[in-house]
Amino acid sequence: MTPYLFLTTVLIWGSTWMALKLQLGVVPIPWSIVWRFALAAALLMAWLRMTGKLRRPPRATWALIAMQGLCLFCLNFICFLHASRFIPSGLVAVVFSTATLWNALGARLLFGRRLRTPIVVGGILGLTGLTAMLWPEIRAHGASTSAAQGLALATLGTMLFSMGNLLSARLQAMGQPPEQTNAWGMAWGAAALAIGCLAAGVPARFDWSGVYVATWLYLAIAGSVIGFTIYLKLVGRLGPERAAYCTVLFPLVALAISSLFEGYQWSLPAILGLGLVLAGNVLVFRPPRRTAGRP
Repeated sequence: MTPYLFLTTVLIWGSTWMALKLQLGVVPIPWSIVWRFALAAALLMAWLRMTGKLRRPPRATWALIAMQGLCLFCLNFICFLHASRFIPSGLVAVVFSTATLWNALGARLLFGRRLRTPIVVGGILGLTGLTAMLWPEIRAHGASTSAAQGLALATLGTMLFSMGNLLSARLQAMGQPPEQTNAWGMAWGAAALAIGCLAAGVPARFDWSGVYVATWLYLAIAGSVIGFTIYLKLVGRLGPERAAYCTVLFPLVALAISSLFEGYQWSLPAILGLGLVLAGNVLVFRPPRRTAGRP
């Protein structure tokens, strides 16, 4: 079951980058995020109620769920989308791929988990491979002040995403299933962002064009309700370190889609980079070596 969950997450999230790009236009970025997670929260809660699984979270988990909502469904998306104003989206994807290493370090610091060498080496290989694939774009962009701002925002967004992963792992250890914490966390994140938009004077807008509505539904249902629920189940099953390798693989799906619809050209560095990513994948998911005399 776990390999299917992993593959589904990679395919869904790898395709959401195109949907996010198609949403850019008349609707302010923060409100697009609000509409996405407000719908996702409503659908997830409706499904939980229909199946008799909707529960009010215990009081001891409220603060953690609120923090998860802000990290996973609010602030990180603000950082990523604004980073795209300063640097190419492909470079944002490369920075986001460092989530594997941030998750491993966070699990070590907060949970005391052993920092396994294959996970660290696999994450570095994956990041190196993606950098090779996108190196022409990175080199062409140069090292300007705007690039530094974009990289800082993308890094902050990645750190927030990793913090949301660790919060989910903590909540699951407390017996809270991810579909429950996602529903409440999405509602909290959407509400907090809507209040922030209104306080900042950002007008609430919606685009009823076919393209915007279709991408809104896809991002809310597939990208959020299904994608985040499956991914956080992987966090519970594999740990935040190994689950985060999705972030290394889904840019490859995005590039494959880009080659079909945006004319992305596969070069020799891109092919070599793909090989490094696959090698990192093997390292990350190789079972730990058993020591003689130990179960």
